[in-house]
Amino acid sequence: MAITSANQLELLQTAEAVAREKMIDPSLVVEAMEESLARAAKSRYGSEMDIQVSIDRKTGRATFRRVRTVVEEELLENYQAEMTVEQAKQYMENPEVGQQFIEEIPPVDMGRIAAQSAKQVILQKVREAERDRQFEEFKDRAGTIINGVVKREEYGNVIVDVGRGEAMLRRNEKIGRESYRSGDRIRCYIKEVRREMRGPQIFLSRTAPEFMAELFKMEVPEIYEGIIEIKSVSRDPGSRAKISVFTNDGSIDPVGACVGMRGSRVQAVVNELQGEKIDIIPWNEDQPTFLVNALQPAEVSKVVLDEEAGKIEVVVPDDQLSLAIGRRGQNVRLASQLTNLDIDILTEAEESARRQKEFEERTTLFMDTLDLDEFFAQLLVSEGFASLEEVAYVELDELMVIDGVDEETASELQTRAREFLEKESQEALDKLRDLGVEEALLNFDGLSPQMLLALADDGIKNVEEFAKCADWELAGGWTTVDGERVKDDGLLETFGVTLEEAQDLIMTARVILGWVNPDEISPINSAEAEEENLQES
Repeated sequence: MAITSANQLELLQTAEAVAREKMIDPSLVVEAMEESLARAAKSRYGSEMDIQVSIDRKTGRATFRRVRTVVEEELLENYQAEMTVEQAKQYMENPEVGQQFIEEIPPVDMGRIAAQSAKQVILQKVREAERDRQFEEFKDRAGTIINGVVKREEYGNVIVDVGRGEAMLRRNEKIGRESYRSGDRIRCYIKEVRREMRGPQIFLSRTAPEFMAELFKMEVPEIYEGIIEIKSVSRDPGSRAKISVFTNDGSIDPVGACVGMRGSRVQAVVNELQGEKIDIIPWNEDQPTFLVNALQPAEVSKVVLDEEAGKIEVVVPDDQLSLAIGRRGQNVRLASQLTNLDIDILTEAEESARRQKEFEERTTLFMDTLDLDEFFAQLLVSEGFASLEEVAYVELDELMVIDGVDEETASELQTRAREFLEKESQEALDKLRDLGVEEALLNFDGLSPQMLLALADDGIKNVEEFAKCADWELAGGWTTVDGERVKDDGLLETFGVTLEEAQDLIMTARVILGWVNPDEISPINSAEAEEENLQES
């Protein structure tokens, strides 16, 4: 049966035209037409009916069918689309549950409302197919550069025509001073491609550090061929950027290759980034050396690296401080992003004052505790002794290196240091008992009385409370808040307890309490011991 209100072949011609325009499979458009015709038929015959429409792909003839499914009597819910075995006997021989009775029904005339509804269904299906096609085409192109044409601007976001689809350049992904008009050509980095219910699925960026890296890859053949490697990039979009490069080929200068003849290569990137100044930094495996390079053009006097905390101190001449920091902290911020380190910048005067203060504090410590005169205490500090524990438990030979210190003097120094530490420990133990700290925790191996005092001040007075602690609560650590690294002070951090040592202490406490089976952790320990033995051998 044919549709009376439309030419049969016209359906197929329309489907092919729409598919060609949207660059999708024609069968998808035909399926959308079938769904819309079925919906129109339901509005006429009854929405509860199960009506299916099939359009012949050659002739365009549309066939309308009503489908009824045989179900068990107690499961019968929809009388229009279902029937029992008894009811089915008048239509079928030996009907069984699950079988379907299909009968052809007269076609429907597409009224105004039905036609409008059908149009909406077809358009929706076409849009979905278009989005799927666009996603499949661009999903593997994320992380590359694409050229496009500006179509329009919506609420500060730029809609870009990228050939077989549309992409969005969000306002926060634009370089600050940039403005575009319809028809302008634009080059962007494909930051992300994802499925969306509506709107663009391709998200572009011109501020991403990867965009600059890809531009250098296009301009510098050595980078494209893999001879020169881009190690890291940091940007203040539209203002300044730093890029670190490295090569294993000793005959090539990686910085010179990126700059190009008379700066032609780097200038091409600068022009694309609206005049953004670019510092090209030679990458170095040695972090302090790399940092000195990254802080260019400032000169650096000294670098002190704290690998455990991921922090670094940089000492610069007094007249270089403003240059090292940069305008609004730009230079040091970019250098920090480039090296992935927290950087503290000090002047030579500030560093000297701090060292002098530390020297005086340690000198006073040795004078008060070991009953020494100022000169002798300063000698100890000058040789690198920073605490009483170092003096008390160091080898005698290390003390005898000091001018004027013989074996008898060294022994006397150690005796005084140990007596003071023992006295301090005994006082701490008495105080701990007064505070109500349990004996099991007092006798815990690996915790000194001073450590126990620090724990007691935080309310930890028994092994169970200690076992509930996290390793970072004891050893300290770093957390990121609003994009900035923040230091978390550990209860035992001042005693030099590392994260690994904190883990061992907590695990020992849990084994004592029976929370952890020691057999479960012994294989790990034995594996570590085996690895250490191999390294020693």
